[in-house]
Amino acid sequence: MSDSLVRCSWAKTDPLYMQYHDTEWGVPLFDDTLLFEYLILEGMQAGLNWLTILKKRENFRASFDHFDAVKIAQYDQKKIDELMETPGIIRNKLKIQSVISNAKAYLQVKKEYGSFAKYIWKFVKRQPVKNNWHHFNQIPTQSLISDKLSKDLKKRGFTFVGTTICYAFMQAVGMVNDHTADCFRHRNV
Repeated sequence: MSDSLVRCSWAKTDPLYMQYHDTEWGVPLFDDTLLFEYLILEGMQAGLNWLTILKKRENFRASFDHFDAVKIAQYDQKKIDELMETPGIIRNKLKIQSVISNAKAYLQVKKEYGSFAKYIWKFVKRQPVKNNWHHFNQIPTQSLISDKLSKDLKKRGFTFVGTTICYAFMQAVGMVNDHTADCFRHRNV
């Protein structure tokens, strides 16, 4: 990573943010397991900042069977109790229960659509929305698309999927390109 590159302003605040920004954020993602991981992590982030989640990401992966939804859907009270005692993750009972219910809903979506990616990407007509923001403060925290996505996910049994969480998810997985116009990643993703 070169410090001479022009980046989105938020990415300059921490080396971990910089790495995430430069290699992951906004890159169109079609891998079902990774899409599920991002959706779960965005829900875990509710009320916290994304840097907290990035620092704990490897712990989440280890604690939640690398986001294997089939395994997570089988978690019982014993596993919930174990997760509530696991250091290095967000130990919020509602959020942990949400991971389990979201795994079940995710598996139903995969069954219906053949893949989670096909379902998710239909909300942007299978093409990333390319924005052209000049300042970070222009970037919205929700959109009509994130409103629709949130409503549909909730209808399907997902939780911790409000419109702001959905918009952050859409940004992370490249459904929307919200790199500022001067950022070196704007054209690359």
